[in-house]
Amino acid sequence: MVRRKWFLYITEFFAGMAVMAIELGASRLLAPYFSSSQIVWTIIIGAIMIAMALGNIWGGRLADKNPSPDKLYARILIVAIWTAAIPLLGKYIIAGISLLLASFVGTNFLIWASLLSCIVLFVFPLMLLGTVTPSLVKYSMKSLDESGKIVGELDALNTIGSIIGTFAPTFITIPAVGTAWTFLIFAGILLAIALIYFISERKHLIKSIVSVCLMVGLTVFGAGSSFAFWAEDGSEISEDESIYNYLQVIETKSEIKLSTNVLFGVQSITRKDGRLTGMYYDYALAAPFMANITEKEEFRILILGMGSGTYAKQCYDYFQNTHIEGVEIDKKILDLAYDRFGLPKDERIQCIEFDGRAYLRNADKYDLIMVDAYRDITIPFQMSSKEFFTQVKEHLTEDGVMIVNLNMRSDKKNSINEYLCDTVASVFPNVYTADCAGNREVFASMQPDIMDKLKNGYTAYNDAELSYFMEVVEDKLTPYQGGNLILTDDKAPVELLGMQVIDELIAEELKYYKDLFKGKSLSEIINMLK
Repeated sequence: MVRRKWFLYITEFFAGMAVMAIELGASRLLAPYFSSSQIVWTIIIGAIMIAMALGNIWGGRLADKNPSPDKLYARILIVAIWTAAIPLLGKYIIAGISLLLASFVGTNFLIWASLLSCIVLFVFPLMLLGTVTPSLVKYSMKSLDESGKIVGELDALNTIGSIIGTFAPTFITIPAVGTAWTFLIFAGILLAIALIYFISERKHLIKSIVSVCLMVGLTVFGAGSSFAFWAEDGSEISEDESIYNYLQVIETKSEIKLSTNVLFGVQSITRKDGRLTGMYYDYALAAPFMANITEKEEFRILILGMGSGTYAKQCYDYFQNTHIEGVEIDKKILDLAYDRFGLPKDERIQCIEFDGRAYLRNADKYDLIMVDAYRDITIPFQMSSKEFFTQVKEHLTEDGVMIVNLNMRSDKKNSINEYLCDTVASVFPNVYTADCAGNREVFASMQPDIMDKLKNGYTAYNDAELSYFMEVVEDKLTPYQGGNLILTDDKAPVELLGMQVIDELIAEELKYYKDLFKGKSLSEIINMLK
C-alpha cells in the first residue's frame, strides 16, 4: 500500500480533516462546562498547535530513524480509538479536573481547568496525527528532484482536508447528530484507513480485530453520552445541539429550564404554576411601566436575545397592547420556545432568527428594548460597547426604556458590572439598577421621570400579584452614577472581566466546604461526604 501513492495521499487528506474535526469537537465538548468564549477558543487552538508542532518534530525523527509504515498506521489506529473514547470518558475527565482545580486554584479557574482538560484529552492524539505528514513525505519521495512537488502536494491535501474538516462538523455532523457522533464518525474514518493498510499488508490482524471490537463498544456506550451526566431527583433532562449552542432542557414538576452550560446557571425558566418566575424576568416587567405602557394604544417591544421566550410570554400575558419582536440567532432555541416553553403562536409575537446588533441596524423604533444576550462569560463584546448602546438609544421612542440583563453580579471595583453600567450611563442620562437572583438589571432612559411613571403605572394596574411585585422592585431600584470605565467596539475585554466574576463565585461556593473540611483527615472527609 505504501508503494501506491494515492493511498498515502488519502491518508494525508483524512489526517488533516481529522485534526480540524477534533478541534471543532473539542470546542463543543468543553463549551457546556467552560463556555465557548474567546478565552476557551484561544486555549484550544494554542494547545492543538503545540501538539501538532511536537508531532511534526517527533514524526520527522521517527521517519528518519525507523521508516516502517507499520509504526505510522499503528499511531493512526491509536488516535482512532482515543478519539472514539472521548464521548464516553471526556465528561468524567473534565468534571474530575474541574473539581480538583476548584479546590486549589484561587484565580483564573476557567483558564486552568479548560487548559488542563484540553491537554489531557487532546494533546496526545493530535501529537500522533502531527507525525503523519513528515512520515508520508519520507514514504512518498523517491528522489530529491521531486521533493518540492511531493511536499507541496501533501501540504495541499492536508489543507483541503482541514477545510472540509472545519465545515463538516460545524454545518453537518454536530447539528445533525451531535458532538459524540462527530468524534465517532471521524474516529471511524481513521480506523478504516489503518485497517485498510494492515489488512492489505496482512499484518497485525489480531490488533485490528481488537481495535474494531473496542470501536464498537465505545460507539455503543458513547454515542448517547450526556454532557450533564448528573440529574436532579425527579427531573427529566433532554439534550440537543445546534450550530451555536449545547442545549439542555430540564423539566420538573414545577418548572422547565433551559441551559446552554451545565456549570454556570440557567438561561431561561418557565414556572408551571404561575406567570412570575422568581427570576430577573419579573424585575424586567417594571420597564413597560417606566415607558408609560398604560397610556399607549400599541406598545412595541424588541428583545435582543429572545431565548425560550419567557419575557416575551410574560409581556404578552400581562399587557394586551404589546407587539413583540424577539431576535434570537439560534433557530433551535426558537423551536424550543414554541415546543417546550409554551410561547404563543400569535401575530403579536414575531420571532426573528438573526444576530441582535445586525438586526438593530435596520430596525424601527420601540417603546422598550431588552438586551438579554449575555450568558456566563460568553458576552458578545459587540453588544456591550458604547457604540451598541448608542444604537439602542437611536431606536427608542422619545420616552422609551432600555433594560439590560447582566447575568453576573459583582460589587468589586472595576468589575464587569461596573464597566457595563458605566458604558450604559455614558449614553443614557438616567440609569437605575436592581439586584435579583444573582443577576443585575439595568434600566436606562433619556427621561428623568421613569420612577414616577413606574409607580403611577403599577398602582393603577388591575393585577394584585404584579402590582405587589412592582412595589418590591421599586424598593430595590437604585440610581446609578456613571464613571469612566467605558467599553467600546475597539476595546471591550468582557471575557477577562467575566472570568474574574466566575472566580469570585467559585471561591464563594468553595469557602463553605473549605471551612467545613478544615483540620479533617481524608477518611473523615470521605465519611462526611457519604
